Amino acid sequence: MAMHDRQAPSKPQMQMMAQAALAALPAQFREQLGDIVLQVEDFATPEQLASVGMEERWHLSGLYEGEPLPDRSIWESGRLPPRIWLFREPLIAEWRETGVRMDDLVRHVVVHEAGHHFGFSDDDMHWLEDQAD
Repeated sequence: MAMHDRQAPSKPQMQMMAQAALAALPAQFREQLGDIVLQVEDFATPEQLASVGMEERWHLSGLYEGEPLPDRSIWESGRLPPRIWLFREPLIAEWRETGVRMDDLVRHVVVHEAGHHFGFSDDDMHWLEDQAD
């Protein structure tokens, strides 16, 4: 069966994949994620795209919104919980183009965005993703 003939996951299915990816992180990281929210939408908003210097909505598959842990102050309160966004349509397009398993793509994006929560570099994020297996 060709890749484009397979059924793409729904938002709830992708949400479950994202939650499973977060649950697979090592305990020392899961404990520090606290009240982080996972949210799946079809595409990023124009404001979200602008926040990362992008214009093309097909190029953004995930986004972290929040204050990274190293930048937080214990004296601040009343802020919204940090959020990891997954953008379903760009992920589906990448899945169809590359043939990579959808749960692997979702895991990659979740781990990358969770890495921003910790203030990690890209190298740190690759290590964290390897630990999530």
